[in-house]
Amino acid sequence: MGAALTAVLLVVVLLLGGGLPATLLLAVVAAGFATGAARGVGGTWQAWVFAHVVRPRLVPPTELEDPRPPRFAQLVGLVITGLGVLLALLGVAAAVPVAAALALVAAFLNAAFGLCLGCELYLLGARLRART
Repeated sequence: MGAALTAVLLVVVLLLGGGLPATLLLAVVAAGFATGAARGVGGTWQAWVFAHVVRPRLVPPTELEDPRPPRFAQLVGLVITGLGVLLALLGVAAAVPVAAALALVAAFLNAAFGLCLGCELYLLGARLRART
C-alpha cells in the first residue's frame, strides 16, 4: 500500500512537469523516504494509513519480514529523490522528472507485483558480503 501511495505522488510530480510545485512534491516524497530510512518502514505516514485503514480489516500476520531490506529500499528511494531535489535547486531542470520517473518504476513494481528493487539490492549485497 505504501508503494502505491508513493507511486501516485510520483505520477503527480510527473504530471506537474518541472518547476517549483513538482520540486516541492518530490521533496515531500523524499522526506517520506528519509523517515522510512531513519525509523523503518513502520514509521512512515504510509504505514500509519495502512495501520489505521487497512490492517483492521485483515487477519493478523503469522510472521513479519526482516525490516532491514525495506529500510535499505527507503534509503535508495531517498538517494534518488533527494538527488533530484538537490539538482533541481542547483538549476538542473530535468532532475525532478528523471528522479520521479526512476522512483516511480520502483514504486510501481513494488505496488503491482510485490517486487521491491531496493530489497533485492540489499539481498544481493548481503550475498556478496557473505562470499568474502
